[in-house]
Amino acid sequence: MSDLELHKYLPKLPEPALQEFTEWCVLEQAKAAGIEFTPDPTKLANLIPNEYIWQLIDQFMKVKPDPIKAGLVATIAGQEADSHGLVGSPIMADFLAIYIKYSIPENGTPPEEAKKLITEAAIQQYEKLSELADKYNVTF
Repeated sequence: MSDLELHKYLPKLPEPALQEFTEWCVLEQAKAAGIEFTPDPTKLANLIPNEYIWQLIDQFMKVKPDPIKAGLVATIAGQEADSHGLVGSPIMADFLAIYIKYSIPENGTPPEEAKKLITEAAIQQYEKLSELADKYNVTF
């Protein structure tokens, strides 16, 4: 396995791959955090990948089963994503991946278990990103 810091790889992927990664994060991986999300397809129809990513994330971020936790995790994810120096769709995909990864441990999870869950989520994200890189003929 390679480096799990996704921000190094996101800018190398084309917009359609970032769109697929974003969809996977919010529709599949978010379930591990207890976040069930169904996007409004009417707001996503006929959007180019960049606009689609932004709209999907906007819809997703409005779903907050625990608003206090969601706010704290969003702040942490935003600061971390900002520190990576990305722009456009890569920073949005990076923010979302970090947000979901840190949302998975439930409140009250012991620190060592939380770290394990976050690492597992990061591995899943890297594997999905690698799968998409292969699909779009991108080499990391």
